[in-house]
Amino acid sequence: MMTVDMIKQELTKAAETVLERRYYLKDENGRALENWDTLCRRVADAVADVDREQDDYDFLRDSFFNMIYHLDFLPNSPCLMNAGTDLGQLSACFVLPIEDSMNGIFTSIRNGALVHKTGGGTGYSFSRLRPKNSAVQSTQGVASGPLSFAAVFDAATETIKQGGKRRGANMGVLRVDHPDILEFIYAKEDQTRFTNFNFSVAVTDKFMDAVKTGQDYDLIDPADGTVVNTLNAASVFDKIIDLAWHNGEPGVLFVDAANRANSTPQLGDFEATNPCGEQWLLPYESCNLGSINLGQYIVERQLDWDRLAKTVHLAVRFLDNVIDCNRFPIPEIAEMTQKTRKVGLGIMGMHDMLIQLELPYGSDEGRNCSAKVMQFIRDEAEKASVELADMKGPFPAYNSQFNHYPPRRNAALTSIQPTGTVSMIADCASGCEPYFSIVMMKHVMDGDKLLMANKHFERIARQEGFYSEELMTRVAESGTVIGHEEIPEKWQDIFRTAQDISPENHIKMQGFLQTSGVDSSISKTINLPSTATRDDVRLSYELGFELGCKGLTVYRDGSRDSQVLNTGKESDNDMTAVVSSQGVVHKKKLPDVLSAKRYRLKDANENTIYLIVCFDDNENPMEVFAKFPFDNRVDLKDKSTMWTTTCRLVSLALRYQIPMDEIIKQLDRSSGHMLDLPAQLGKLLKSFMAGTQRGFSSACPECSGKLVFEEGCEVCHDCGYSKCS
Repeated sequence: MMTVDMIKQELTKAAETVLERRYYLKDENGRALENWDTLCRRVADAVADVDREQDDYDFLRDSFFNMIYHLDFLPNSPCLMNAGTDLGQLSACFVLPIEDSMNGIFTSIRNGALVHKTGGGTGYSFSRLRPKNSAVQSTQGVASGPLSFAAVFDAATETIKQGGKRRGANMGVLRVDHPDILEFIYAKEDQTRFTNFNFSVAVTDKFMDAVKTGQDYDLIDPADGTVVNTLNAASVFDKIIDLAWHNGEPGVLFVDAANRANSTPQLGDFEATNPCGEQWLLPYESCNLGSINLGQYIVERQLDWDRLAKTVHLAVRFLDNVIDCNRFPIPEIAEMTQKTRKVGLGIMGMHDMLIQLELPYGSDEGRNCSAKVMQFIRDEAEKASVELADMKGPFPAYNSQFNHYPPRRNAALTSIQPTGTVSMIADCASGCEPYFSIVMMKHVMDGDKLLMANKHFERIARQEGFYSEELMTRVAESGTVIGHEEIPEKWQDIFRTAQDISPENHIKMQGFLQTSGVDSSISKTINLPSTATRDDVRLSYELGFELGCKGLTVYRDGSRDSQVLNTGKESDNDMTAVVSSQGVVHKKKLPDVLSAKRYRLKDANENTIYLIVCFDDNENPMEVFAKFPFDNRVDLKDKSTMWTTTCRLVSLALRYQIPMDEIIKQLDRSSGHMLDLPAQLGKLLKSFMAGTQRGFSSACPECSGKLVFEEGCEVCHDCGYSKCS
């Protein structure tokens, strides 16, 4: 067994930053008490302790350590954060039931708060709640409906920080045949609502069949199973598509496909998933996750199957042990989790593997290879779980009458989960996603720019002689390797990024992986270009359904937090000019209609302020406005005036094309007064500079970097922030 003394693991600077910010234990002053070595020892020792009485304990403890330390496998964030600590809650995924009673609803809110406090994410199905305006006999009143209670869950989540390190995240699900489905579909059209939820519609096979034939379908009251109305399925599907085209929500969950793969049907049906959709769970079930770094298993363009098999067996043992050393938030979760002992063994670095094998992600060869690897992992995980059942017994709910597979230790074994922050630690592509960018331009202090090239691309570019700083800059500015004549076509194809790959090929990859070796589901984003139409979204959903996917999330680039308006091409007459000591300085003439984004901020006294930023057709910020709900308050009049004046001056500077880094520099120097508007504006403008490729997205709330959509969630590649983890 290789020890740490033989090979010291070198981490990237980004990995160290993420670890220090989120994972290392700290003292009362916020100073890190750990390094990568001691963190891995803490986690390995805590999880191996379950087998202290086993003959292989010492070997197991060292093997767990080496597997994590050398980045071959990493467990989910709660395990890295909490193993060996007093908190001791190591699972990432939970589903909680919501019963149709006031006591049931608020019990679930309480339980969710306890889960969030310990670092987990929760999934809820609101499908059991009676529809809006239906009778409530106990009070002689009428029901307020699922959406009103979802708002209460959202508000409760807003107040809870997950373990001090992870923000509360939820999945909200409503069946497509619930009478309130139209209200649910439109619920997140206003993006200031339900900000702690991902919303997905639980779509049935019956509904999809009705969509194809243009027929109506029944809306069913969950209280008594009666049909209360009918809707045209195609019309409802159009509405789902329209909202997903606008901002990526709601997603769709193919609930019947999930239940066909339910390994414990005697315990009930699946109704909901965890926040990112990869883990279908029964009420009160939880699941701990971990990911194998596939890029670690390629040697001279060959996959080391034997070493991969050993890691799979070791990882299953690790994840099974986590169940026994876990401290669950409530007794019901402990009971149900130990009854089924589900684990979620997944992957990351799949794109790294394909790059090293010189296979394009979007090709048949790339899909077949990935599916073959995932099936191998699933088969080896099954062998490992059967061996553990021989050693420790099968999961308690195992019943050969219902469970038509050999006795095994775990009711479910594989899923493909988000790995946003852990893949930053491992310096690899996240989950089964392709890389989002190959060369990034990061803006640092005093207007300096730092080029960050993908390790594989830089290595190959240098080996094959087409590397140059000028090329790297152009790739960063364009956001793609496609179309640069210095780069051979072979490598252009292999290094296609998420948005260079067609939606069809994204979905085919998900479908191949789902049907080859994934017990539960897959967290993946189908990236669409900003020019994608509603028909593109429709085809994505229909193809995903046909290929056997259990859920789907689409995101059209630039659609979140903005309304895309066509302002027309800028002409020579759109410019005015003045003469100064610097020569001719042009002032941009703005069209009558601009696209805009609104940002909601809070001052130190929790007053709400809105910043509205308007953009030209190239998505360059041109004007900034501030709006204050407290305009009429005398005590805040001076602050309001200061904000308005500052916004006008910044807008004028933007229209006169003052370099943005110069504007930011002056704002930074002016920070610290009133509501600190200069600092807020500076952070926004920095985020725009970071996001000039492929349109603007939301800014990271922690570092103001660019948020991108991957694995069904918003993530920041600068600091490791994830809205869902």
